[in-house]
Amino acid sequence: MAGEKGLVLLDFWVSPFGQRVRIALAEKGLPYEYVEEDLMAGKSDRLLRSNPVHKKIPVLLHDGRPVNESLIILQYLEDAFPDAPALLPSDPYARAQARFWADYVDKKVYDCGSRLWKLKGEPQAQARAEMLEILKTLDGALGDKPFFGGDKFGLVDAAFAPFTAWNKVFRVCVVGGSWLGQSVWVRVAYS
Repeated sequence: MAGEKGLVLLDFWVSPFGQRVRIALAEKGLPYEYVEEDLMAGKSDRLLRSNPVHKKIPVLLHDGRPVNESLIILQYLEDAFPDAPALLPSDPYARAQARFWADYVDKKVYDCGSRLWKLKGEPQAQARAEMLEILKTLDGALGDKPFFGGDKFGLVDAAFAPFTAWNKVFRVCVVGGSWLGQSVWVRVAYS
């Protein structure tokens, strides 16, 4: 890691957390080197050295220094590259709200979605009902805006977009045969 220059992303192609970092890097127009971690074959020494606490991807190396955890990486990119297009609004209150909703996605969508993958029967039906409420909450937060931050793609959109693929898999947005108000899944995925 010593002597490395620029941005290097240690990632695994299917990870929604890595995907959000790649989305943010693209939105900000930042060049980077992508390093695929073959997690099925085990974790590389480079990954373990870069993230010795959690030992997971994604890891962003900036001039050889590791930044871990996807939402922290997104916020780091805001601080480290202030001249690149912003993912967070300039208003402190609006920034706090964006961080709240990005955290909500991590704590609610991912957790509930993971349970939907693993559970069967009644526990899965309960998780499906919970996911529907989570999505209704997100849909209410999105409102009539094209993006969570208003007219511009931002932090919450980058945090949530990788999970939009889960919609079809879980079929949680189907209510009486129709989509939940042009569902937040679809609106974010195709904005």
